[in-house]
Amino acid sequence: MTISIALMGAGGKMGCRITDNIKDMAEYEVHYVEVSESGRGRLAERGLSPTPEDDAVSTADVVILAVPDALIGTIAQTLIPKVKVGAMVMALDPAAAYAGELPDRDDITYFLAHPCHPPLFNDETTEEGRTDWFGGIHAKQHIVCALHSGPEADYAKGEAIARAIYAPVMNSHRVTTEQMALLEPALVETLSATCITIIKEGMDEVVRMGIPEEAAWDFLSGHIRIELAIVFGIAGFPFSDGAKLAIAKAKDRIFRADWKENVFDIANVKRSVDEITKG
Repeated sequence: MTISIALMGAGGKMGCRITDNIKDMAEYEVHYVEVSESGRGRLAERGLSPTPEDDAVSTADVVILAVPDALIGTIAQTLIPKVKVGAMVMALDPAAAYAGELPDRDDITYFLAHPCHPPLFNDETTEEGRTDWFGGIHAKQHIVCALHSGPEADYAKGEAIARAIYAPVMNSHRVTTEQMALLEPALVETLSATCITIIKEGMDEVVRMGIPEEAAWDFLSGHIRIELAIVFGIAGFPFSDGAKLAIAKAKDRIFRADWKENVFDIANVKRSVDEITKG
């Protein structure tokens, strides 16, 4: 059975990744919705033509929202009423759903799917695979999925489409909408991306103090790799006594004692998601 898909934002950055993965799959009949001239140009480069929104959405079995978080709420208000009964609307991260930006309809399914991106410790053997930072082109990745609302039977359908749009996929993990929001933005943006940004600022500081930039990067990147392997139990050996002492002395100087509460408190996560969806 062929599934009809309306891909919103088909000519955008994420839309083009999805387009490239599913445009030749016989099980999907894809209608590409794109309003920008640049996006239409990228579709033309692929030999594809856009479909008017009303025509694509009203007949689609699945509507994929490959549009920015800050626009989903506005777009959804006019788009969701056009979706046919029994259809699935798929968002590519939890923000809009968790922030309540998706209009209530108990006769359609809302499904969420987000890539984990290629793992740091991977088995990619080609240069294309090693430098596919985002994933979904040459490098394998894991994904997370959530059935935000709708019948349980729709989970398998949503997961199959998620595997297709993010291919090549290894593990698919089922989580709830709130758990996905705890992963992103809380874990990987609020915490991880912030810490990594501070590490880069630290490298810039030692370069300013006279260490050659190439030497600083080579030293830092190698140590980050082994430190991650140690902390997450991959390396099979512990930190040196000197490193343990440095960590114990520095942690309270660098981080607030209540940082976990600040990052993972549900009220703060909701506030962060609300800020993201409001732009």
